[in-house]
Amino acid sequence: MRLILGSGSPRRVELLAQIGVVPDEIRPPDVDETPLAGELPHVYCARVTKLKAEATATPQGAVALCADTTVALGRRIMGKPSDRDEAARFLIALSGRRHRVITSVAVRNDARISCRTVTTQVKFKRLSQAEIDGYLATDDWVGKAGGYAIQGPASAFAPWIQGSFSAVVGLPLHETAELLQSAGYPLWRARP
Repeated sequence: MRLILGSGSPRRVELLAQIGVVPDEIRPPDVDETPLAGELPHVYCARVTKLKAEATATPQGAVALCADTTVALGRRIMGKPSDRDEAARFLIALSGRRHRVITSVAVRNDARISCRTVTTQVKFKRLSQAEIDGYLATDDWVGKAGGYAIQGPASAFAPWIQGSFSAVVGLPLHETAELLQSAGYPLWRARP
């Protein structure tokens, strides 16, 4: 059975390797990730993930795996910042506050799509302007929901998380393993 990863994220490839999964192909789908008016963060994340699963070209009998991560501050959706200024605004908003990181993962096996959504609470310490400027200078915020990556330099900002660390990185491994196994895809299989 072949596995198609519908994501261009190198972090997701690394996370899958932790459970013995190596995608046979990587095919990032092209979907519109614009939130709908009034859409709640968890609804948005699940919807985009399902769109990605539907849009990922998958040969007959193969399994497609897709995911999406968003940061939510209340009802506000903080996707990938478009530029350094937006990343700065995200960090200022998150400073000294708790927020949610929502990651949805979907597995498509032929026409059937199974999806799970995981919410993790993250608390940021109060950030100084020097910390924000220093972090932005690393460019670690580029392409990251909420303008940060918990596994990088921004780990110094988060004294507390409650929930799945791997989901904050971009793929909830427990739920991913369950979805893959229920689709008939074996974990830790021997590779040719």
